[in-house]
Amino acid sequence: MTVTRSIVLFVVAALFEIGGAWLVWQGVRENKGLLWVGGGVIALGIYGFVATLQPDANFGRILAAYGGVFVAGSLAWGMAVDGFRPDRWDLIGAAVCLVGVAVIMYAPRDA
Repeated sequence: MTVTRSIVLFVVAALFEIGGAWLVWQGVRENKGLLWVGGGVIALGIYGFVATLQPDANFGRILAAYGGVFVAGSLAWGMAVDGFRPDRWDLIGAAVCLVGVAVIMYAPRDA
């Protein structure tokens, strides 16, 4: 249950961080305005809160592992929202990052 909860939290955090960054990008780079930027800032703040809900109490471990989730999630977001088509190297890189997440977060450790 703890691993499942952790994975769900990573996915929710990714949606808020990547979505927030995308909203800021749209507001600034695509000239959609301050409401988009403000929505992005709020989403980024929610991401910060969601990250604190991880079962592991080590900030460095959580943020390091989340980096891999962010890489894979960013490619998925680009595909779903912006029509981005990753090449095989993008996909291989994302897979390597997700393996890193699994090692960092879920490898057996001495207590």
